[in-house]
Amino acid sequence: MKKKSNFIVQGSILAIAGILSKILGMVRRIPMEHIIGDVGNGYYSAAYEVYSFMLIISCYSLPLAVSKVVSAKISKRQYKNAERAFQCAMIFAIVTGGLGFIIVELFGDYIASKFMLEPMSAMALKVLGPAILMVAIMGVLRGYFQGLGTMMPTAISQIIEQIFVLIASIAGSYFLYQKGQKVGALLHNEDYAPSYGAAGASLGPVIGAFVGLLFLVFVFVMYRASIKNRVSKDIGGKADSYGQIFRLILLTILPVLLSTTVYNLSNIIDIRIYNDVMIQKGLEDVKAYNWGVYSGKYKVLINVPIALGNAMCSSIVPVLTGLVMRDEFRQAKEKINQALHFTMIVAIPSAVGLAVLARPIITVLFRGEIDLAVILLQIGSISVVFFTMSTLTNGVLQGINRMRVPVIHACIALVIHVIFLYATLQMDMGIQAVVYANILFAVVVCILNWLAIRKYLKYKQELIKTFLIPTIASVIMGVIITIIYMTLRNVVGNLAILILGMAVGVIAYFVALILLKGIDEDDLKKMPGGKTVLTVAKKCKLL
Repeated sequence: MKKKSNFIVQGSILAIAGILSKILGMVRRIPMEHIIGDVGNGYYSAAYEVYSFMLIISCYSLPLAVSKVVSAKISKRQYKNAERAFQCAMIFAIVTGGLGFIIVELFGDYIASKFMLEPMSAMALKVLGPAILMVAIMGVLRGYFQGLGTMMPTAISQIIEQIFVLIASIAGSYFLYQKGQKVGALLHNEDYAPSYGAAGASLGPVIGAFVGLLFLVFVFVMYRASIKNRVSKDIGGKADSYGQIFRLILLTILPVLLSTTVYNLSNIIDIRIYNDVMIQKGLEDVKAYNWGVYSGKYKVLINVPIALGNAMCSSIVPVLTGLVMRDEFRQAKEKINQALHFTMIVAIPSAVGLAVLARPIITVLFRGEIDLAVILLQIGSISVVFFTMSTLTNGVLQGINRMRVPVIHACIALVIHVIFLYATLQMDMGIQAVVYANILFAVVVCILNWLAIRKYLKYKQELIKTFLIPTIASVIMGVIITIIYMTLRNVVGNLAILILGMAVGVIAYFVALILLKGIDEDDLKKMPGGKTVLTVAKKCKLL
């Protein structure tokens, strides 16, 4: 296994895989939107929010928690305990994942109609049920490999999973939408076509999870001999009992579970409050459409760069855990600074690029009415920065064993979020209120997390190189892209503008970043593809 000190590279592997997975996820939503429309996307999103919440309860914290426990045991060369941690986590995954599966299948109709206020999403929710169990088991395997210090199995399995999600979602939505049209014609209800289409799209996550799980099991079997060899060389003394290990797993999982549950509970609360207010205002006929635009266009695009924060979080937690166990606090602070610097180099220009190129991006990728999606992307692109930061800082606090702190902060942010959302919806801000409320949620979490990190680690964040210079470089990039767009929008198509704008924008950003000393030779060497950028920069005499 590679040394955990190389966490930027390991984090980059996960980041690249995460971004590729998000791109594949975005790619599948484009033909899905063409097939089942915004209403179908609204039904699918309602079902998927419940599915995601069930994943959070049953297994979403498992990769992080397992990697943390396994990393801590291995840092002490307690290989038997690391193996027992894996076994206990697997039992936990099978039990909780199985319960989630059963709940969705038995109570899917009630959840969709009474809680989500979207009864036509019930079919899609039930289709998603089996994936809960499979993803839970995958989470343990991924966390185990991450705890051992390698991100490759997780990264490859994510990509394989998303490829099959893409294929099955498109095929399923197409064929079941056709069936839904026939059912709707017989029952004189046009909602059946998008409802069946959403159910067909839900086949994607199930097939993808199955194939991804098969790959991880294959890798695990291949690693088994090496793992057994390490266990035989255990020098950690007497192995902990299974009861002790299981308690440790639970104590590690529960704070992470509570944090991610509260963190993601806002999604379900959002759709519930939004649907409730829209019904009160007599706008029931547009609620599914508007939510489909929000979830099927805006959120799909926003989630691509946010994947970087999730990947870096997964990478930094086991690293910080090992450093704190060895009382190496100076190195821990250095890792935090490196991680945040790296994420901001990507997150800030991503936010600016999404805002500036919102219209050509939406026009190229999606069909039909695009004005609402463009507005949402323009006002909500800043959330990329804050959600990336909040995710990373959650990981930092978990890595330094302040597990309850992110939970408390997420609860405080959620209360503020809900009050703000309800008030703005009553002011007739519509679906834009959901975007503003989510930005506020992430901002509150960021502020509270940074105050806690400063308190517990005496950590002082470097601001110029991490935030100011990437922001200035991003503004320069944004101005150049805007000039390109304004000059060419009546001359060439949106696709040409998008390709040219992105190409020129990326070059302009990195040139400005290098000239402003926002990134140096050492930074480039640690980044994926950075050596190529370094070579080009030296030839152009930028460094």
